[in-house]
Amino acid sequence: MNSNRAWAWLLSLDSSKWAWTHPDGLDSTERGEIFFFYRPKINEEEAHRPDDVQRLYIVMRPRSSGERQRRTPVEEKQDPRHSATKEAHAKDGSSFLLLLQPSRWTWYPEEYDTSTKGHRCKSPARALGEGIYRILRHSTASGGKITHTHLIYKLEFPPENEKNEPQESFNTKREGSYLIQIKNLDQHAGSSQFRGLQNKRKAVIPAHLQGKFGIFRYCPADPPDFLNYEGCEFLLIWASDDIEEELGLDLKPESCEPVDASCSDLVKTFGETASTIPLFKGAWV
Repeated sequence: MNSNRAWAWLLSLDSSKWAWTHPDGLDSTERGEIFFFYRPKINEEEAHRPDDVQRLYIVMRPRSSGERQRRTPVEEKQDPRHSATKEAHAKDGSSFLLLLQPSRWTWYPEEYDTSTKGHRCKSPARALGEGIYRILRHSTASGGKITHTHLIYKLEFPPENEKNEPQESFNTKREGSYLIQIKNLDQHAGSSQFRGLQNKRKAVIPAHLQGKFGIFRYCPADPPDFLNYEGCEFLLIWASDDIEEELGLDLKPESCEPVDASCSDLVKTFGETASTIPLFKGAWV
């Protein structure tokens, strides 16, 4: 693992937004901010429907002590439930972790030449959503045995009174709960299963984490440190779009008036590099 970690003090946040209840059997192992982006297809300046989009990205910025920043693109042409990790850097030099399908990724515009298709242009990424997230350890009521882990999130932007056209097209709910499972890279997938990254790109997981798999193909994301290793692969399984009904807790993003760019940690961190019209107006661009 690259030792160049971006510790929580690099991007300090207001702790007032982390109000929540704490039902029995649930423990928070990581908290942070979550951002959603999309990028139009190559040589397209704008996107107006999902068919115009090359990739959807999810960026996770942990703020627990000792956590590094993380980010995630999901490539539609591959199994969207699987992602892998890779280190990347924001414009301000802060380190993030990119949870992604194998690709070279940045949210800035790019131009390059290929021998088969000539000159190619990539438009900058568009900011689609901003909110907060937690990774939870969910134990059984008796005995405290760990059964699974959740990735839950709740959006702050776009505001609820704005349109949500691209968000609805991507089925990006205002809140959501996923079961998150880490893939055991020491076990080879069968012929009918998702094979993941090539061997040279797979993560090298330290023994104390690898031992948590035992004989199983997947294990809970406990601790979330699994996600700190470039090439880690994981599975997201949709659970609910009502966190309080499913888990009995209330995740409350920070309130800000008036609702504009000055309230956005995404804009404060990344500037206006990515278009924010989808983020604040809920409209395609």
